[in-house]
Amino acid sequence: MQQQLFETEPAQWELDAREQRLVATVVLGGGAAGEYDYLVPDIFCDESLGDRLVETGRRLQVPFGRSNRRVVGYCVRLETKQVDAKRLKQVTGVVDTASLLSSAMLQLTKWMADYYLCPWGQVLEAVVPAGVRRLAGTRQVTLLKVPSDVAGNLESQPVSSKQQRRALDVLAASSEPLTASQLAAAAGCTAAPIKQLLKKGLVEGFTKRVASSEFDDINVPREKPLELNPDQRTALNEIFTALEAAEPQGLVLHGVTGSGKTEVYLQAIKRVIGFGRQAIVLVPEISLTPQTVRRFRARFDSVAVLHSHQSDVERHRHWQRIARGEVQVVVGARSAVFSPTPHLGLIVIDEEHESSFKQDTAPRYHARDVAWQRALAEGIPLVLGSATPALESWQRAKQGEFKLLTLPNRVMNLALPDVATIDLRDPGQTRTSRGGISRPLHQAMNTALQDGGQVMLLLNRRGFSTHIQCPACGEVLKCVDCDISLTFHRQKNKAICHYCDREELPPTACPECKSQAIRYGGLGTQKLEDEVRARFPQAVCARMDTDSMRSAGSHELVLDRFRHGEIQILLGTQMIAKGLDFPNVTLVGVVNADTALHLPDFRAGERTFQLVAQVAGRTGRGEKGGRVLVQTLNPDHPAIAAAVRHDYEKFSQHELAQRAELEYPPFGALLRIVIRGPSEEIARETAAHLSQQLKSNSSPEEAVRIIGPAVAPIPKLRGNFRFHIQMQAKQGETLRQVAQQSVAKLKLPKDVICTVDVDPWDML
Repeated sequence: MQQQLFETEPAQWELDAREQRLVATVVLGGGAAGEYDYLVPDIFCDESLGDRLVETGRRLQVPFGRSNRRVVGYCVRLETKQVDAKRLKQVTGVVDTASLLSSAMLQLTKWMADYYLCPWGQVLEAVVPAGVRRLAGTRQVTLLKVPSDVAGNLESQPVSSKQQRRALDVLAASSEPLTASQLAAAAGCTAAPIKQLLKKGLVEGFTKRVASSEFDDINVPREKPLELNPDQRTALNEIFTALEAAEPQGLVLHGVTGSGKTEVYLQAIKRVIGFGRQAIVLVPEISLTPQTVRRFRARFDSVAVLHSHQSDVERHRHWQRIARGEVQVVVGARSAVFSPTPHLGLIVIDEEHESSFKQDTAPRYHARDVAWQRALAEGIPLVLGSATPALESWQRAKQGEFKLLTLPNRVMNLALPDVATIDLRDPGQTRTSRGGISRPLHQAMNTALQDGGQVMLLLNRRGFSTHIQCPACGEVLKCVDCDISLTFHRQKNKAICHYCDREELPPTACPECKSQAIRYGGLGTQKLEDEVRARFPQAVCARMDTDSMRSAGSHELVLDRFRHGEIQILLGTQMIAKGLDFPNVTLVGVVNADTALHLPDFRAGERTFQLVAQVAGRTGRGEKGGRVLVQTLNPDHPAIAAAVRHDYEKFSQHELAQRAELEYPPFGALLRIVIRGPSEEIARETAAHLSQQLKSNSSPEEAVRIIGPAVAPIPKLRGNFRFHIQMQAKQGETLRQVAQQSVAKLKLPKDVICTVDVDPWDML
C-alpha cells in the first residue's frame, strides 16, 4: 500500500497546471554536477535581440540553490515542453553575445565527460579558453537606441530643447546603436540632453561587450607549393579521395624523418580551402609552432594560432576570428582541437606519437582520440603523421580501421644518416673524458665544426646536477614535499624540485651526518652547456630547455639564429628532438639515451625509441649529409638497436608482441586510479577500501584485472602521499563502468583526492 502512494500518476490538478514553455537545460561550469532546467522568459526569446537571445552554446546567468545565488552555466539544450511553470526558476541573464559551442561541440564535450569520467561542466570549462570565458580584450559599453514605438512617431515626441530633438533624430537615423559619447559628438551636444531622453523613455540603453582593438595579422613572404615525389603524390591522392568522400576516415601517414610530410599536409589543406572549408593542424611543442606557423602563413591568407603561451587577449581574438569563419587554418597545441571552426574540413596531427597530446589534468583527454571523435561527428578525414607512430595508431592501421600511407624515402632521395652507438660501459670510450661527452663524440663534433657544419646535442635532463649526495652516508637531498631528489641549478645557485618547483639553497653540509663532503652528481643541460663551451670555445653554443626558454619569442629567436648559422652548437632537452629542419646540421649527439629507458612504465621502450629516432632525423637533411652518435649503457636494448637501424617495423613487431602477451594497449584497455592525501595511513586505507569496491563491482565474466593498491612510483608529490590502482580489461567500457560505480560510492576522507585517468599515458 505504501509503495502505491509514490507510484500513482500525477493528479489532474497537477496536469492542468502544466503549460507549453521553452526550457533551457543548463550545466554549471563548476560546483554542482548534473543538468538543471530553467524557464526562458519571453524577453530572451525575441530573435531581434540577437545579443540577448538564449540559445544552445551560450552561457546563461541563473539562480541556484535555496539562496538563489547567481551562477553562470552553459545552455546545452533548448526544448519546448509541458512543465509546471511555477516549479521552475527562470533564466536571469545571457552572458555571451554569440554561441561559444556548436551543437557538434556540445556532443563532443558530452562524449568526453562520459568517456573520461569527468563532470560535463568541467569539460566545457576546459574546452572554452579562460580568455574567451572572461571576454578578455573586450570592454563593456552602454549602447543607445530609439524604441520602435518612438521611432514610428518621432515628430510628436515631447522633447524640451533643440539639443534633445537633434540627438533623437540622429540616433533614430543611425543604422547601428551608438554610445553616449558617439551620439553627443554626432549631434553636437553635451551628455545632458541625452540623459533627459533616457529619463523620458525616448531613448533606451543596453550593455554590450565590444573588442578593445582589432587583430593584426603577420605578413610573411609567400611561397609556392613544392614539387612532390611519387610517394608524396600517392599519399596526397589518398587524402584527396578521403576529402571528396565527405565521410570520416583515419589516415596514418608514416614517413621517415625528412620525407616531406608537412608539404603533403600543406597541399591537402589547399584543397580543403578550395572547398570553402577550414583545417586544424595540431603540433606537440610550443617550440615547433614558430616554424610551423611560418610555413603555413607563407601558403595561406589567414592562419590563426592557439597555444598556452598566449595571453588571454590574444587567445580570445583568435577564437573570435575562427568562430566568424575568417580563418582558413588553425595551428596549435592539443587544445586547438576544440577550435570553433564553423566549416571544418580536415584535422591533421603532426608528430601524433607525442605524449604532450595527453592532458595531465581533468579532463584527462588525449587530443588524438578527441580529434577522431570530432572527425566522426563532422564527417571529415583525420590525418595522423609521424616517423614513429604511436603503437595504438599503428595497430589500428594494421587492422584496417585506419588507412596506412607511407613515405619510405627522404625528399630528393637524401640518405638517412648513419647512426652508431657509443658503449659507455667500455672504459676505452670514456678514458680521456670526465664529462658527458665521450672521446668519439668529442672528435666527431670537432670534425663537424671544422667542416662548417652544425651540431645538435640531446640530453633530456635539465639543470646542472641531477642530484646532491653525501658520499659519507649516502644521503640524497630530496624535496620535503615530494619524494624526488632535488636538482642543482648553478645559475640560480638553488636546489630545485622539478615537480613542485620548490627552491632552497644547496647545503654546505650533509643534513644527516653533517659531513662537509657534499657531492654534486649527474649531468643536466646546464652542466653540458658549460662543458661544451669549455671544450669548443671558438663555437657559439645555445641551450634550449624550459629554464632558458621562458620569455616570449625565445624559441623563435634561438631557432632563427641557428637557422642562419649564428649558432654552431645547439643543445637541449626533447624540445629540439622533433620537427626542426636545418640542412646544415651534420652531427647529432644523444648524450644519454637511457634517461627514460628503465622507468616503471610499459611505454618506456617506445618513448626511448621515438626520442632517439626523432633526434637522429634532425641531421642529413642537406648536401653535406650527416651522422648520429648515441651514447648508451644499453646498446643492445631492442628500442635503441631498432632506432639505430631506423627500423620502426622491427621495433613495433617486438614491442607489440610484448604488449599482446600482457594485454596492454592496444590489445586491451587500461585505467589508473591515484589516491593521494597528506596522511600516508589514511591515503593507504582509502586506496585499499576502493580496491575492494572495485573487486566487488566486477563480475567474473567481465574479466577485469585489478592490480593494487600499491605505492605509486613517485610515492609523495606536493605534500601528498600517493597510492595507485591499475585496472585492465579487453573493453574500455567495462573499466569505466566499474570505476564509475565504485568511485561514486567512495566517501573520501578530508583532504584525500581520488583521480581517475582513462587511457593513462604516464604511469609515474
